[in-house]
Amino acid sequence: MSYTQNVLAKTIKNSPNEAEFHQAMTEILPTLQPYLDEHPEYEKAGILERLVEPERQIMFRVPWVDDNGNVNVNRGYRVQFNSAIGPYKGGLRFHPSVSLSIIKFLGFEQIFKNSLTGLPIGGGKGGSNFDPKGKSDREVMAFCQSFINEFYRHIGADQDVPAGDIGVGAREIGYMYGQYKRLTGQYTGVFTGKGLTYGGSLVRTQATGYGLVYMMENMLAAKGTDFKGKKVVISGSGNVAIYAAEKVMELGGKVITMSDSNGYVYDVEGIDLNAVKQIKEVKRGRISEYTEYRKNAEYFAGGLVWSVPCDVALPCATQNELLEDGAKHLIKNGCIAVAEGSNMSTSIEATHLLQESGVYFAPGKAANAGGVAISALEMSQNSLRLSWTFDEVDGRLRTIMRDIYINSSKAAENYGMKDNLVAGANIAGFKKVAEAMYMQGSV
Repeated sequence: MSYTQNVLAKTIKNSPNEAEFHQAMTEILPTLQPYLDEHPEYEKAGILERLVEPERQIMFRVPWVDDNGNVNVNRGYRVQFNSAIGPYKGGLRFHPSVSLSIIKFLGFEQIFKNSLTGLPIGGGKGGSNFDPKGKSDREVMAFCQSFINEFYRHIGADQDVPAGDIGVGAREIGYMYGQYKRLTGQYTGVFTGKGLTYGGSLVRTQATGYGLVYMMENMLAAKGTDFKGKKVVISGSGNVAIYAAEKVMELGGKVITMSDSNGYVYDVEGIDLNAVKQIKEVKRGRISEYTEYRKNAEYFAGGLVWSVPCDVALPCATQNELLEDGAKHLIKNGCIAVAEGSNMSTSIEATHLLQESGVYFAPGKAANAGGVAISALEMSQNSLRLSWTFDEVDGRLRTIMRDIYINSSKAAENYGMKDNLVAGANIAGFKKVAEAMYMQGSV
């Protein structure tokens, strides 16, 4: 049994009932074996055993009072996974599905993603099973303030810098940052995704979606083409999906679908992004309302967005949204490239199917790293007490995504896996972290 297989088996045994975490490790660890074969000192130093075990796991209760005067209790999490190359960095997710397994999978992926950006940030993730949907602003504020009443003692500008994720946008970040400031008396860059009036960065809202499209732009260029005239299928209709669609359109592509948890819309003439923004960012409504704005559009309750013929697919909703059936539809309909806007969008089986069929595929740790990259740039601006222009930040983002593509592509080619961006991204992200861990010693 190889080193990676041995560590994977032991970790699964020691962390039972954590399916999402097991999936993330199963996708990542085996691809590292060729690099580890060249560095036997890492096995002797127990690098992988230390890598798969979080440095710290924090769980706490979050009591809060709703508008009817009832006390509710949710569970809060923060997994501080690895700080070898910098302070823990990763989002907070507020969603009913949140569990320790999901937070661990996200935190583990974050180690590699953050390393790929080339910026000095370690990996962490957190959140709660609280659902902001349907809650009043006062209820969301009450929850966020209670969350921070415990969480504040575990974070800091040089210790752990959280950001937003699913269910955590500018509103939630503002409430949490305000409570942190009240409790500590410190005006520091301890959160990213802040409002522009109190330390936020331009492009942060657009970063993950834009970065995803910049990654795909590099992938298409490597195949001798670009977005012009391409039909693009996008899942989701949140922040990542909206701004991915915006950048695709800027580059000449036509976005023909968007979705939410209830179904998807298909607009053969191209999605009207202003309508989607009105529905999702202003009204906080459902994507089914899109047909009220575009009468020729079709809405499909449930179903597979991947069944719509396209040239490029960008899954931007949630984990495991693109499974084998979806991959088969994409292959059959001639899709040439897929890049993950959400974390672990694609099952292992679907990923292998796409790769074996010649569909160029980029994993989330590489393709959606734009969000955390701009978060790190926000940290830099906070430390410098400066604000960079939109074009400056966007230019840095484009460069970072180009470098991630180049480094991932080269790593794959160096180990005889040309065009395998999954293996390439894993190896490129691991190299920096493993060297730092090794040089810092085993204690």
